[in-house]
Amino acid sequence: MTDPLTDTLALTEAHCHVSRGFVAIGEWALRYPASQRLKFTALVEGTCWIAFDDLDHRLELEAGDVVLFDGRHGFVKGNSDDVPIEDAVVAFGATDGPMARFGSGIDGGIGAKVVNIGGHIALNRTAEELLMRALPPVIHLRSTDEQAATFRWLLQRLVHEASTSQPGGSLAADDLSRLLFVEAMRACLTEADALPVGWLRAIADERIAPALRLMHDQPGRAWRLEELAQAAAMSRTTFAERFRSVAGVPPLTYLLNWRMRLAERALRDDDQPLSALAHSLGYTSDSAFSNAFKRVNGVAPRRFREAARATRTVPDAAAMA
Repeated sequence: MTDPLTDTLALTEAHCHVSRGFVAIGEWALRYPASQRLKFTALVEGTCWIAFDDLDHRLELEAGDVVLFDGRHGFVKGNSDDVPIEDAVVAFGATDGPMARFGSGIDGGIGAKVVNIGGHIALNRTAEELLMRALPPVIHLRSTDEQAATFRWLLQRLVHEASTSQPGGSLAADDLSRLLFVEAMRACLTEADALPVGWLRAIADERIAPALRLMHDQPGRAWRLEELAQAAAMSRTTFAERFRSVAGVPPLTYLLNWRMRLAERALRDDDQPLSALAHSLGYTSDSAFSNAFKRVNGVAPRRFREAARATRTVPDAAAMA
């Protein structure tokens, strides 16, 4: 049976890209601007803190910790309150190579050493709804968590590949960072109560998970609420209430939205006729599918496909309405 997390992450076309890491020695503090994209930072060696604008506390980081954040807030990262806060863009631009070097003791090698690596996750337009809204603004994954050993290995390999001159280093670093992202999502599922209401919290809910797997495995089937409730071993009323409380929408609305996400991908990437696509998603006619698609996306399937093929990205449906 299909895995809803894999299904959904595949639809977002999430690709991780490793940016320059840094080695800091001594005391330091850097201000980073808001990036407006999903990012991660991972501490490989040493200790430091990170303080996000508009959040009421700062996170104390130790070696092996990973922080995933939505990029909507600027932040300061450092290990001292006694030094001037420098501009991170300027600090990184002042040094060459895959790992920037700075700090009060960098010239003489005196002081505590911190090694950090980071990057961002590139997402398609579909992911703005599916992923960004499903995550809290900041996720702190600690080295003491259950996934700590995996994180440490991935971080060590990331630093190696990001700084190596061997062929394929950049590609290997991107693939490793993608694995790090998957591990972060898995860690999120273990802390479901801290997640916003949405699909990720729904996936983490063991009580409705059987019904979710059925909808993902057979999205074209005309599922009835009774069947889904039975799969979850609940009454119709209890199941519907539970589903909505964690997913934010009723079960059959979730199924409709999932069908539309699958339709977007097919219209963008495949050449199958609309009639075949409609049938695969459980619609008995082109017009029934077109009406459902336009109701959800604000644009007819044919126009969506034309715009998607023209730009090779997911178009802004509202702009075409």
